[in-house]
Amino acid sequence: MRRRDFIAGLGGAAAMPLVAHAQQRALPLVGIVDMAPGNPLVRAFRAPALAAFRRGLNETGYVEDRNVVIEYHNLGLQFDQLPGLVADLVRRRMAVAFAIGPTVVRGVKAVTETVPIVFYMGEDPVSEGLVASLNRPGGNLTGTTDFVNQLFGKQLQLLAEAAPKAKLFAFLVNPDNPNAEPDAKDVQAAATILGLELRVITARNETELELAFATWRNSGLARCFSASMISAPRQTP
Repeated sequence: MRRRDFIAGLGGAAAMPLVAHAQQRALPLVGIVDMAPGNPLVRAFRAPALAAFRRGLNETGYVEDRNVVIEYHNLGLQFDQLPGLVADLVRRRMAVAFAIGPTVVRGVKAVTETVPIVFYMGEDPVSEGLVASLNRPGGNLTGTTDFVNQLFGKQLQLLAEAAPKAKLFAFLVNPDNPNAEPDAKDVQAAATILGLELRVITARNETELELAFATWRNSGLARCFSASMISAPRQTP
């Protein structure tokens, strides 16, 4: 092999990783944005849903790292980081955003009106003001909901039926969760209809959770039949 040919071949070999990298970055980017707390229970809950999402892509001909790039970003409950993350994904020409929960949907929608947003949530997207209707969402939004967050009132009713002598119930929420206030209002409305007394107890972390239960006991709730329902952090498919 001549020296000139060897140098040319070496230069081509050195450039190959750059070419491969450029080709990979050219693949359509699917950004999955989540804001679930990073505890083992939530991770275990997320895993089947994310696996099903990837299977759905495979069934339609999209194979990860072959003809599509999938990035899963979980911000935990760090809501302040959402705008920056979404802006970065849009800057990198994200082809579609899979947004889990209303907070994420609003964050993505605030940054782009052109990137398609596929959402999953437990709330009613119409009452959340995200879509015009379920059959015609409009704009760049589409997705699914299981309405699980609309069932807290029904859960309270079932608890009351299970313990008909109980008149005092507790509803445990994380006040940093944007869903806490509307969930508490829904349960309070149900409690009023059922003629029950509802106490809303707040806790942001394990330490506050222990204090919340201490307050619960010291306030006399422990002397009554009390059912604690937890308004879980948003976005759990």
